Amino acid sequence: MKLRRSGRLVDMTHYLLERPHHLIPLTFFAERYESAKSSISEDLTIIKQTFEQQGIGTVRTLPGAAGGVQYIPKMTAEEAEEVVSYLCEQLSRPDRLLPGGYLYMTDILGDPRIMNKIGRLYASIFADRPVDVVMTIATNGIPLAYAIANFLHVPVVIVRHDNKVTEGPMVSINYVSGSSRRIQTMVLSKRSLAEGSNVLIVDDFMKAGGTVNGMVSLLQEFNGNVSGIGVLVESEEAKERLVDEYISLVKLSAVDIKEKRIAVKEGNYKAFV
Repeated sequence: MKLRRSGRLVDMTHYLLERPHHLIPLTFFAERYESAKSSISEDLTIIKQTFEQQGIGTVRTLPGAAGGVQYIPKMTAEEAEEVVSYLCEQLSRPDRLLPGGYLYMTDILGDPRIMNKIGRLYASIFADRPVDVVMTIATNGIPLAYAIANFLHVPVVIVRHDNKVTEGPMVSINYVSGSSRRIQTMVLSKRSLAEGSNVLIVDDFMKAGGTVNGMVSLLQEFNGNVSGIGVLVESEEAKERLVDEYISLVKLSAVDIKEKRIAVKEGNYKAFV
């Protein structure tokens, strides 16, 4: 379809935003708009400048016969701080306090608007790391995993505590829960993950890190590589941390069950934005 530059810019921007991290050959756009590659390159320069000025991300160009362009989602430090500040404000509400010092977060995890921002924030942090798949454990980590995977343009793998007949042959391991010190089981379908995959592990809440550490151990059964670990909320009160290298957005620093007070603060994400 033959379009004027204004039309090309709108359509090309939409196409790129719908396909983050997807390598698109210049010839595709040239044929799509019946335009010369030089004109497409000029269009992409305009889009790249606008994306970077508005903090949307950037457009990366890869030279060569196998090259093309990629939209890389990014988030500015200022916008990231706004997202985390909102999370801290919401999570400090006394009515969120649950037995055992846990926080009620289902409403946040179920809000597409805030999860979209969290997904883009984490995708910005892990933009330059090789990620083939995002892994989480059922069930609360699923919305977080899909939000991040959407901006990284990769699939989601869900680890479970029990076997599902519809999943086929499973790989099962036992792990020690960091908080309760109980032996638990987690399983993953053999078809879910290819050998040697680069995996981003995410979880909604981490105390001592037993669950995350279990997913790391399960990943070893597939000869996979840990590209990174993302945790939405971590508890500062854990006596022993089983996971060292992770990125958290919010830190639960103190909980007074009797007085129904919750103290939260920013996690360690700023060092990576």
